[in-house]
Amino acid sequence: MSAGVYRGAGRVAVETVPVPQIGEGEVLFRVGACGICGTDLKKIHHGFVPPPQIFGHELAGTVVAVGRSVRRFKVGDRIVSFHHIPCGDCFYCERELFSQCAGYKKVGLTAGFDPNGGGFAQYVRAMPWIVERGMIVLPDDVTFEEASFVEPVNTCLKAIHKARVARGETVVVIGQGPIGLLLMMLAKLQGAGVFTSDPVEGRRAASIKFGADASFEPNHLAEEISKQTQNRGADAVVLAVPHPKLVAEALALVRPGGRVLLFAQNDPQMRIEFPAAAVGVEEKEILGSYSASIKEQAESASLVFNRRLPVKELISHRFPLSQISAALELAAHPKDDTLKVVITEQLEGGTDRESSPSMVTSK
Repeated sequence: MSAGVYRGAGRVAVETVPVPQIGEGEVLFRVGACGICGTDLKKIHHGFVPPPQIFGHELAGTVVAVGRSVRRFKVGDRIVSFHHIPCGDCFYCERELFSQCAGYKKVGLTAGFDPNGGGFAQYVRAMPWIVERGMIVLPDDVTFEEASFVEPVNTCLKAIHKARVARGETVVVIGQGPIGLLLMMLAKLQGAGVFTSDPVEGRRAASIKFGADASFEPNHLAEEISKQTQNRGADAVVLAVPHPKLVAEALALVRPGGRVLLFAQNDPQMRIEFPAAAVGVEEKEILGSYSASIKEQAESASLVFNRRLPVKELISHRFPLSQISAALELAAHPKDDTLKVVITEQLEGGTDRESSPSMVTSK
């Protein structure tokens, strides 16, 4: 099969690799669509993990083989799959800190090499714990492209819940790329008034289109939020941009006792400075949110499947797997009209049986 293989910092090459073989309790599916995530870009461009790897974790596709003992899925099922699932029994799971569970940190999807999602390939193997609790059958009218948003919607929904966004509050979302837009829309669904910021004019226009109350250039944001809140400050600020200096700016935007949620600050080498008095005197909270939550799994799927979020309209560019280098370059260096970039390899809704692997064994 073909796959986009990470070969070192900044290098992803289309190569021919073996189709993964599945064992008992496992499933093999053909990828129908896979979104490019900012986390993928960080790993690729900064070389955070050793090569070779096959990334891609916002994925949906068609089941082409099932291992012994698999009862929930059959060949031909159209599915969306998470790549992390917690154990459900440990210290962290008992406290609903699922992303800190040791089992959660084990990636359960692979297209080869170390498990790392595998969506940038034609076929992906799902391990038993993912098959049991991390895969969802798609309604007939939901496309693979739409379904590929279930995982990122989950991560954003978790963040909005963790930021305790409530009806009637004033919320600021900094950054209006595809993730920032999802965060904005989810905060609106909670009943908050939402203002946004982005340096790219096209993204500010998209923010208004998708429901923001207003969207501002970064250098006008503080003044505008002060006007909107009678000089008090926002109740919550969600930071969807990974620049460390923006943490102090977010703290300045939020009122005393308000909350700042860091969504994009997952770089292990990043260091952040901010005024200690903002937390120690003004009692502003700094919160973090990382990855998806099994607690939000059903709700995130429902939001996508019932089209309460116009996720397909967020897709600005589609590339075949053969052009993954160009897709990654555009996602990493977006133009004025760039929102979500998706790798798509087959027609929506089809099982593409002619391209199914001729040999898939169950160990």
